[in-house]
Amino acid sequence: MQKKDFVFNVGLLIFLNLLIKPFWILGIDVGVQNSVGASQYGLYFAVFNFTFLFNMILDMGITNFNNRNIARHNQLLQKHLSGILTLKLLLGLIYIVVTLLAALLIGYKGLHLKILFWTALNQFLNTFILYLRSNISALLLFKTDSFLSILDRLLMIFFCGILLWGNVTTTPFQIEWFVYCQTAAYLISAIIALLLVIKKAKLQRLYWNLPFFRLILKKSFPFAILFLLMSFYNRIDSVMIERILPSNIATFQAGVYASAFRLLDALVMISYLFSVILLPLFSKMLKQKEDLTGIIKTSFSLLFFFSVTTVTLLILYREPILSLLYKEHIFESSQVFRFLIPCLIPISFTYIFGTLLTANGNMRLLNITSIAGIGVNVLVNIFLIPHFQAVGAAIASLSTQSLVCILQIIIVFKELKLSFSKIPYMNCLFYTIILVPSVYIFSKILPYNPLIILILSSFFALLLAFVTRLIPLKSLKELKLKI
Repeated sequence: MQKKDFVFNVGLLIFLNLLIKPFWILGIDVGVQNSVGASQYGLYFAVFNFTFLFNMILDMGITNFNNRNIARHNQLLQKHLSGILTLKLLLGLIYIVVTLLAALLIGYKGLHLKILFWTALNQFLNTFILYLRSNISALLLFKTDSFLSILDRLLMIFFCGILLWGNVTTTPFQIEWFVYCQTAAYLISAIIALLLVIKKAKLQRLYWNLPFFRLILKKSFPFAILFLLMSFYNRIDSVMIERILPSNIATFQAGVYASAFRLLDALVMISYLFSVILLPLFSKMLKQKEDLTGIIKTSFSLLFFFSVTTVTLLILYREPILSLLYKEHIFESSQVFRFLIPCLIPISFTYIFGTLLTANGNMRLLNITSIAGIGVNVLVNIFLIPHFQAVGAAIASLSTQSLVCILQIIIVFKELKLSFSKIPYMNCLFYTIILVPSVYIFSKILPYNPLIILILSSFFALLLAFVTRLIPLKSLKELKLKI
């Protein structure tokens, strides 16, 4: 029986992603918006999020179902892979057709449609990669999965970097090029991931099996509904901004929202990486009736430290950070940022408790929380966007994420009969009441550049986390999971 260190695997995954994805989001993505302007990028961002609304068709919950199922029954990989690959290709075709038809119905045309087609193709390739990776992580091959998790972004950085800064063209950077670079990177990554999975499963051929398709879709359908509902309340904000506001300000406000959302998206990636490892681990541990206390407590402590510290520092230093990234609309982005970035805290906790509920098969309850999230999100957006524009959408997002997080935590402790005493809430409280006033005082009395104070405050926060035992070193060393 081999032992794996949970903290090591999470650390490796985060380390590799921190090497690549922040540069992609804060370098390439920001560079593209600065090159094409807020309005053109806002058009792309609204279309990109529109394609998310139909992602349920692309995946039908297969990826999460497969991750949980293969983690519990490794021997099914070879049996299921051929049929699921065929099914994924069929769903991809249906998805692209439905997305294009829906876009035509709401009035997309011209550049909107052109970008939408390629973005929809990218969504298919991305979910195809995620399905392939679900097989790798379900086999607990976390090092291989870590490599695959950064491959597409690494290729995008290379392609976009050449076009942005390589002086290979005399034409100003076009937003379409951004989409084409993503297509090339996803395609190469999908091929590599496919070859790795084929080798593991010893796949020989694809086959068409309607009874098998129906069986898989039936089993994965609750996961599909959850994905659809989560896509709506996570991605509908920018679409509603672009559709509700007058045309002369809609794409600009969507671009402003995107500039603040980009930083949130970059940070959420770190929390998401926990769920990549937690889902197969939770699934296996629940099946074997192992004690979940250690992994829940450690995950909660680490993500509390990360999310609360990050939100505190970024809100305090939001204007210097945004000024470093963008050339325009700094004030507007700052107003959105102060409501949007706190979403990191509830989102981080849903990647623990929502993942645990998924592993336990509580899909109906998860879907109920998501329906509640959609209701709050749409109502608040309809009421606030006409009055506060992108800021209203940010307030709607924070309200939604907070509600969903609270509901999921309540359900976890009720369904799994966990004790609240297992959560280090006193350590969290002491850490927070010392951190917030301390970093505020630092910002007022230290005679340094704001970015230097930000770095010093980060080191102080890390030290404080150890002093308050929010992150106990002994627990990190002793947390070994039998796999």
